[in-house]
Amino acid sequence: MESWVGWLLFLCCHLLLFHFSSSHSLCHLHEKTALLQFKTSFSDNNYHFRCDNLVPKTRTWENGTDCCSWSGVTCHPISGHVIGLDLTCSGLLGEIIPNTSLFRLSHLQSLNLAFNYFSSQLSFPFGGFVSLTHLNLSGDFLFRGEIPSQISQLSKLESLDLSDTLLTWEESNWKKFLQNTTVLRELILDKVNMTSSSMSQLNLSTSLVSLSLRGTGVRQNLKTDIFCLPKLKHLCLSENSVEYFPNLSCSAASLTMLDLSWNMLEGTIPASFSNFTHLTSLNLSSNYLKDSISSSILTLPYLTVLDLRYNQFYGQIPSSLSNLQHLLHLDLSENRLEGPLPNKITGLSNLTFLSFNDNLLNGTIPAWCLSLPFLKELDLSDNQFTGHIPSISSQSLESLYLCYNKLHGYIPQSVFTLVNLTHLCLSSNNFSNFHNSSFFTNTPRLERLYLSSVGLTKFPKLLGKFPMLTKLDLSDNKLNGAVPEWLHKIDSLKVLNLSHNLLTTPMNQFSRNYNLRFLDISFNLLIDDMSSSICKISNLIILSLSHNKLTGVIPSCLVNLQFLFVLDLKNNTLNGTLPTTFSMNSYLTILNLNNNQLEGLLPESLSNCIKLKILDVGNNQIEDKFPHWVQTLPELTILVLRANKFYGPIANLKTKYGFSSIVIFDISSNYFNGPIPKTYIQNFKAMKNVIKYKGSEFYMNTPLTQVSASLNVMILYITEYMYESVTVTTKAISMTLHKIPRNFFTIDLSQNKFEGQIPYVIGELHALRGLNFSHNRLSGLIPKSIGYLTNLESLDLSSNMFTGRIPTELTNMNFLAVLNLSNNQLVGEIPKGKQFATFSNDSYLGNSGLCGFPLSMNCNNTEQNPPSSPSLLGEERFGFGWEPVVIGYGCGMIFGIGLRLLYYRKA
Repeated sequence: MESWVGWLLFLCCHLLLFHFSSSHSLCHLHEKTALLQFKTSFSDNNYHFRCDNLVPKTRTWENGTDCCSWSGVTCHPISGHVIGLDLTCSGLLGEIIPNTSLFRLSHLQSLNLAFNYFSSQLSFPFGGFVSLTHLNLSGDFLFRGEIPSQISQLSKLESLDLSDTLLTWEESNWKKFLQNTTVLRELILDKVNMTSSSMSQLNLSTSLVSLSLRGTGVRQNLKTDIFCLPKLKHLCLSENSVEYFPNLSCSAASLTMLDLSWNMLEGTIPASFSNFTHLTSLNLSSNYLKDSISSSILTLPYLTVLDLRYNQFYGQIPSSLSNLQHLLHLDLSENRLEGPLPNKITGLSNLTFLSFNDNLLNGTIPAWCLSLPFLKELDLSDNQFTGHIPSISSQSLESLYLCYNKLHGYIPQSVFTLVNLTHLCLSSNNFSNFHNSSFFTNTPRLERLYLSSVGLTKFPKLLGKFPMLTKLDLSDNKLNGAVPEWLHKIDSLKVLNLSHNLLTTPMNQFSRNYNLRFLDISFNLLIDDMSSSICKISNLIILSLSHNKLTGVIPSCLVNLQFLFVLDLKNNTLNGTLPTTFSMNSYLTILNLNNNQLEGLLPESLSNCIKLKILDVGNNQIEDKFPHWVQTLPELTILVLRANKFYGPIANLKTKYGFSSIVIFDISSNYFNGPIPKTYIQNFKAMKNVIKYKGSEFYMNTPLTQVSASLNVMILYITEYMYESVTVTTKAISMTLHKIPRNFFTIDLSQNKFEGQIPYVIGELHALRGLNFSHNRLSGLIPKSIGYLTNLESLDLSSNMFTGRIPTELTNMNFLAVLNLSNNQLVGEIPKGKQFATFSNDSYLGNSGLCGFPLSMNCNNTEQNPPSSPSLLGEERFGFGWEPVVIGYGCGMIFGIGLRLLYYRKA
């Protein structure tokens, strides 16, 4: 009997507990309703460039279920109130309005809306979140406007992340926020505009442990003792153009992580860095530091990450690096380090990442580099290493880059037994045994294989057995004939580079690689019609077929591929008219059709390609008026129409911002007439400001990882840059720029029928480096304002009808390497001084009224007779011989080009 009573009591207790727990596990009805209303306010977008495998969390939110069980929702275990909402990477698309139901969740302690697509002013009623301790709105780059003062009402806030938004924090609201949020420990404001906010509000009593101000513009407002905040452990000040190291004299500094990368720091690393004895991570990359590797950082006992890449460090790599026994990540790449690597280093056994690439290192590769037990990534590329590759015992290696050296001999078999290897680069060396097929059988995880410029004459065998291969680069070899069958069977292949070989494969064969995103078969011997079968590779982003012998017309389906970003068909023999059906939704950014036999009109449907940056249709037979619609392309950077049959006057701009991004404007060798369009010159805004670029910023490039993001297509394993070349005429020679400097601003209107005067506003284009108005019918005086173009390197006004004197203001152009004023009606004394002392007679031929150096005619003893007008008609319009001009400038001009490019590369 007693046992039955006990069992009944036990059962009753459990029933009561179950009833109590189940009744309290259900979230409150008004909060559930608020969440469901919030869900219906937004549509789903299945992509965000910061998120992998995005799955909207709100898909689990259903009316008949307990909201405390919903994905991303956290409830208090006793009260049942919603206290946490995490909707990161949920693909939410729409606008958050001030009265949105979200703000009825008054018990929230944590709110994370990062990495969605919320388009909104940040005018939220933050005062309702009295319990909020953690707020994250980062990565929602459509958030815009000023950060409201109401955010300072969150007095319990411990963590705030507003990074990567379009927000601005004004001084008054910033000051109020710091006064009220006294328990704040983490503050991440990367890319928030804080140019007007002073760091003086950060007093030494702050509770901040982590502070990140990347790219906020606080350079002028940095508090000099920001390093001395007593509890600060993590500090990021990168991308702020900081020119000087802040005060480093704090003896009580507790920093463990310091990031000063991508600034403008110069000189040496201060010796006071040795005060930061708690540092575990130091990033000084992408600055202008010029020194041997400082001993002040080689004595920091707890460093695990040291990043000094992209500076100007010189000298040898010291063996004292082995003092950093806790180091996991070491990057000294892209400096000027030289000499051999230390032969014996024993203290780096914990390294997982090691990069010395792009230096001047020589000698042999020491064995220790390839025997570190935990090493995952090793990059020794772009140096001058010689000798053989040592045997590899680092079985943990996942990435091995030995390309662009002077290595030779046999590749050790151990390279091909690295079962974890995903990336292998052996390009541009002198290895002997690439044709041994057994080398390509024991690396099942290989994703990227770079074998360019290694002298291959036959395709390596058995590559088709690599189930994970996504990128294959066999460019710059001597491969001939057809592509082997096994290559077409690699379904995982996304990137295929076969450029600069001797291939004759029919175009329709490549359509079998239907998963390709990047296909480069340029500089081969393809003799085939442009078949529409190429469109079967429907997800192509990059297609380069230039420098072949392709014939026929461009198939219309090609320009309408959904994700096509780059189409390069230059230097073929394509004919017919261009497709007329460029899509409204086109992502086309680079279109290069130079040097073909295309004819007809330039289709106005190209104006649908609003992302177009480079449009090059030069050296064809296109016959049309000036395409006025190109002014509607907001991102157009390079326009080349040269050597076609364009004709007629150029009307003034009809759009306010037309051509504001133009860097190269080349409409030479056509039949344009009328005045030079003044409004175009006024709108060339990119040419008006002189900007110094550094490092990888110096060249125009197209990062493919950004391309994939903008296309809503995940293209993993593509991190290199796709550079587009363009051919220009400057300094009296035609040259192809395979990498286009961002500051290479040129205007070429030569060999047309323009008439009238040069607009005076030409002097506003201060960044201009090349100006060619030659072989036209221009008249009047040479404007003095050209002398304001102090960056100009080449000025050609020859074969026109200019009169009067050469303005003395032209002597202000200190970089001028080429000057051609020949065949005009200029008179008077040639200006003296500076660059004018370097020009020869050829610069002034055909101006009988000129005198003075370098001409033999003395100004004091000559009578200036009116010169005869040069003929501008018929064959003579294009018949002016450049040979004496080029010979006159000689080696000095070529040296000037090299010196100038070197100056900008290192600036």
